Parts: sequence; C-alpha cells; structure tokens
Amino acid sequence: MQAIEVKRFLEEKLANVQVEVEGEGCNFQLNVISDELAALSPVKRQQQIYAHLNPWIVDGSIHAVTMKFFSSAAWAERT
Repeated sequence: MQAIEVKRFLEEKLANVQVEVEGEGCNFQLNVISDELAALSPVKRQQQIYAHLNPWIVDGSIHAVTMKFFSSAAWAERT
C-alpha cells in the first residue's frame, strides 16, 4: 500500500478533510487537517479515521497508524 492511496481514500470518505500521509508498506503517519475533527475529543477523532481504515487493518494491508490532528489555522501556523 502506498501513502497516496491512503490520502486519496480518506479525503474521499471524509468531507472537508486534508490528509498528509508519510510512510509506505503497512506503516503510516497521518497529519489530519480538519476544523470539524479538531473540535472532537481525541478518541472520537481516531474513531472517525479507523472506521474507514479498518478493512485494511483487518486484512493486514495496514499494520500501524499514528495520527496527529490539526485545525486549519494550526496547520497554517505550522507550515
């Protein structure tokens, strides 16, 4: 699995979300930029992502995922 596949998939599934993905194979680091997700609790944020990635986790295509969440403003300040 490639990072671009994960990025495209999540951005198609989640409205108003930008995802920057690093990694390849089965280990990925996600920077998720979304004002809506940033407003949720950490557990709720992760649940939103895992809900879409779960089939790939179950079949072994993805083994490990780390996530950081940013509001649009926080991401703009960072980059």
